[in-house]
This record gives sequence, C-alpha cells and structure tokens, in this order.
Amino acid sequence: MDPLPPRPVFAAELRPHRSLGPRGFVILMGFFAAVNFAAGAAFWALGAWPVFGFCGLDVLLLWLAFRYSYRQARAREYLRLDADALTLRRIDMQGREKSWRMQPYWLRVECSEEDDSARLRLWSHGRMLAVGDFLSPQERRTLAAALREALWRWRQPEGAGLRPLDRA
Repeated sequence: MDPLPPRPVFAAELRPHRSLGPRGFVILMGFFAAVNFAAGAAFWALGAWPVFGFCGLDVLLLWLAFRYSYRQARAREYLRLDADALTLRRIDMQGREKSWRMQPYWLRVECSEEDDSARLRLWSHGRMLAVGDFLSPQERRTLAAALREALWRWRQPEGAGLRPLDRA
C-alpha cells in the first residue's frame, strides 16, 4: 500500500469566473433570438428580406461567442506547496496539461499593488512564470499575499512552533 502524500502547506485551485450560468444563458439566448426574429420579420414585411438572414447570423455569432467563453472556463491552475517543492499544474481549455516544479526556498512572489493589472509572477532561478492571468487584479493580490505567507511559514525552522496553514 502506498503511503498518502504529505499534507500541503498551501494548495489552491484557480479557475476563470463565469457570471452567467446555464439557465441565464438559455434565457438570454431566447430573448436575443426573439428580438432578432421580430426585427427580421419586420424588415421582411417591408421588403428587405435579406436583413432577416443577418438577424439570424447575429444570433449564431452570439451563441458561438458564448460557446468559446464557456470553453475557456475549462482552464484550471493548481498550486501546491509541500515539503519538497511548489508545483504549478496548468490545464488549458483543450485539456492539455503542463506542470512546473520550483524550489520554494528561492521562490519570489511578485504582484504589484499600484498597477491596475496586478500581474502575479513567480520568479525562481532567473525564470518567470505568470499565474492566474484569468483572475481579477484583487484576486491575484489576495493569492499573492496567501502564497507569500505560506512560503514564509515553509521557510521557518522546524522548532519555531509554527504549523502549516490549514488550506488543503
């Protein structure tokens, strides 16, 4: 029997936020289709029948845009800091996975407080890795603060009386 992996000092799952759920999407598309159908029918009655097709094209393009947006929402990033390393596992919208391992002792977390973009970057051994690009600036700042605290705790000596964060 394999032993359980050690409890992480820090763990987080990052995913893009989508404010429109499936029910809201159906309502929005139904309303948009009804309005475009009514406008197209009005133009058809006036003799401008080609406009009807463009009204249908509007509905199709909006549906395709939402489909792409929901596909992008499949992206995930997993951060895990344990006794050996900080691991970042990134899964893109097609399901392709990439993974990076960084030695936490040399890791630097960078997130500007003044900048509106507040890009979150991890630096180690002269290499930079951007994290959570799909998060809001405030979410990136919060994540950076939590990660800095976890790294600080990780770097403390064993006998310091500190215990790992309870963020599993």
